[in-house]
Formats: sequence, C-alpha cells, structure tokens
Amino acid sequence: MKKPLTLIIDDEPDIRELLEITLNRMNIQTLCAEDIASAKKLLAEQAFDLCLTDMKLPDGNGLDLVDYIQNNRPPIPCAVITAHGSMDIAIKAMKKGAFDFLSKPVDLTVLRQLVNNALKLSTPKQIKKERRTRHILLGDSQLMRDVRTKIEKVARSQAPVYISGESGSGKELIAKLIHQQSPRNEAPFIAINCGAIPAELMESEFFGHKKGSFTGAATDKEGLFQAADGGTLFLDEVADLPLALQVKLLRAIQEKKIRPVGGQQEIATNVRLLSATHKDLNSMVEKGEFRQDLYYRINVIDLVSPPLRTRAVDIPQLAEHLLARLAANNNQQQPSLSEEAINGLKHYHFPGNVRELENILERALALYDGNIIKLDDLNLPCSTELPQAEKFNPSEMSLEDYLEGIEKEALSKALEENRWNKTETAKHLGLTFRSLRYRLKKLGLD
Repeated sequence: MKKPLTLIIDDEPDIRELLEITLNRMNIQTLCAEDIASAKKLLAEQAFDLCLTDMKLPDGNGLDLVDYIQNNRPPIPCAVITAHGSMDIAIKAMKKGAFDFLSKPVDLTVLRQLVNNALKLSTPKQIKKERRTRHILLGDSQLMRDVRTKIEKVARSQAPVYISGESGSGKELIAKLIHQQSPRNEAPFIAINCGAIPAELMESEFFGHKKGSFTGAATDKEGLFQAADGGTLFLDEVADLPLALQVKLLRAIQEKKIRPVGGQQEIATNVRLLSATHKDLNSMVEKGEFRQDLYYRINVIDLVSPPLRTRAVDIPQLAEHLLARLAANNNQQQPSLSEEAINGLKHYHFPGNVRELENILERALALYDGNIIKLDDLNLPCSTELPQAEKFNPSEMSLEDYLEGIEKEALSKALEENRWNKTETAKHLGLTFRSLRYRLKKLGLD
C-alpha cells in the first residue's frame, strides 16, 4: 500500500526536522520546502495528500499558498502553522479554505490528530454519503441546492461552523450532515442544547470533573469534549452560554485543550465544533451579552438554514416525505394531500418552519376522514396569506404590482429588524447578498 505523502513548508530547519520525524514515525512520507517558490515547484511535480505550511515565509505569506492550492490544483488538505497567539491569522486561513491550524510550539499529540483527520478525506464511504445528501435534506429550490453544496464543501474542513436560522428550520440536521460527510463520520456526533443545562453544572458538563472537586462529585466524569473525541460537538442555542463559560470555551477552541474541574493537567481535545442559534448573535455582541472574540472563533464559516416560507416550492416534497414517515410510524396507510391543501400550505408563512409543518401534518393525519387530507383537515392558523390574496382586485392594479407591493413590504420590515444591515438581512431572509441587492434595487429600496 502506497504511503501518504506530505509537503512541509517552513524556513526553520528545526521545525522541518521535528515535523518530518513525527510524520515518518506515522509511516508517512515527507518532502520539505523552505519558501513558497520551492513549495510551488514540488506541488507541480508531485501529488500530495497533505500540506503543512508556516505562515511567515521568506518570499511571502502562507495565506498565498493556501489560495494557490485551492485555486490551481485539485484541492488537498492544507493546514497552517501559526505563532502562539496569532489566532486571527489562523481564522483568515480557514476562511480561505485551510483544513486546520497548528500553534507554535507544536504539540505533537495535536499534530498527529490533525494529520490522521486530514488523511481520512475522500474515502469511498464518504463519497457514498455525499450522494445520499439530497434524500436527507430535501428540497429542489435554489436555496436548498446552495445549502447542500456548502455542506459538502465545509465538511472537508475542520473550521468551526456557525449555523444560523429560525427555530424548526433544520439547523441540527445540517450539523449532522456536515459530520456524516466529514472524515470524522465514524466517530461520535454529540449534540447539546446549551439552554437546557443549569448554569452551575455547565463547566462540568463541557469539560468533565475530577472526583472530590465539588460536593457530589463522587467519581471522575468525562465531559462533552471527551465524549465527542475524534468526532463532532454540536452546540445548539450557543447564545444561551453564560459569559463565564464563554471564556473557557474560547480557550478550548484556541488551544485545543481542556482542563476538567478540579484537574491539574490539561487534556488535548480532538473535536470539530459546530454551533447554532435562532437568536441574533451579532446584536448580542453589540449589547455585550456575547463575547465578540468567541463569536469570531465559532463563526469562521457561516451557514444559513433558510426559513420554510422562503422556499415554498419545496413544501409539496417535504409534506410527502413527512406524511410517509408519520403514517409508517402509526401503521397507517399514507393519505394524499388535496391540491387545495397543498396550496394552503404553500401560502402559509410557517413561523415554526419544518417542525411546524410536521406538527400540522401529524394532527391532520389523526383527524382526517377518507383517503385525502383536505385544506380544512390541516386546521391552519388564520395568519395564512390566502385571505390576503382574495383581496386582490384586478381592476385596481396588475398582479405584478400587487406582488411587488407584498415583496417590498416584507423586505422593508426585514431591513428594519436588522437595522438596515444588508448582510444580516440577507441571512435572515435566506437569500444571497447578491440576490438581496438585486431585489432592493429593483424595488427602489437601495
């Protein structure tokens, strides 16, 4: 079996030697370069499985090499080595597509974990899971196609991902898919709702504790970071973390180490961190309710889970899938939805998103008569948009003007809610920034 080949770029001979010896002992071949020019020459001549590069090089910046590898070659995992305390540089590198980062002085345990994770990429098992993604995260709308594409891309990285979106829009499902398509897919996926843990127990839950460290600590206990070792830790409703724990979480992300409550030694961690919330973290940072430095660390890559009302075209497919599952769970024959019922669902604004759609269908399945679920069986709240449509009078305005008026009102409201921050407004609406800008210009709101 062919040994993996790693390219090491560093202008310090001692660092190159340390990395070479460590990787050679892992049965990995290495080639070294001391600057960007030499590295590019080797990249043109050899097919590498991994690249480790220092950030400060004699003829340029390691970020330039990350760009080169991402844009000019079939992508290979590229990890950057940064000086102690240079986390901002590491974040820039991961935003550009770097796989992960190492801090100097290099911790050999962390190095070995990083290398093993990188070499697991693009296995046949993973490719199979990628092909199945569409059948798990349903929807043929452009919004959902974009989400699936981004999931496949970010799954190849170790960078922290922040998933924003309204309650019930599928944030945890997105997190699970990122894990399943990543090189960590055979290790645990641990999901925790940060708002469900009592504040006094949070540190112990996250980092574990030693016997006798506090009243009631009768034995040693592993925390969530250790339970997720080698896998993915998903922090749902991360906005609910108390400020005191935010400081410790920040250190765990930067140093890749934790200290159990009552422990004397730090423990190296090997987890991919994903987080989510339905709250506006940006606004919370401005109010001092969430640490700005932690926000930047968990938001290296952002991914928006779009609200259901912005992708009404997906509702028939989602409804069919949910009905099939609900009927199977209840040992019932799956009914069909009438055309009127489907139209009613497509025009309803779904404040509870996919979770609310499932609840509506579960209730209808219990109460309907016959073989078809009708609009009345859905018992939709009165806030559906169908009555508004009935007010349309073709003698007073064109349909196009009427629809533009509704769109203009919705965009104006979203802009106000997000303090006219167009980037945040686009995220809130599940649109790309470019699409939002086009709509604002078309409607005279720019």
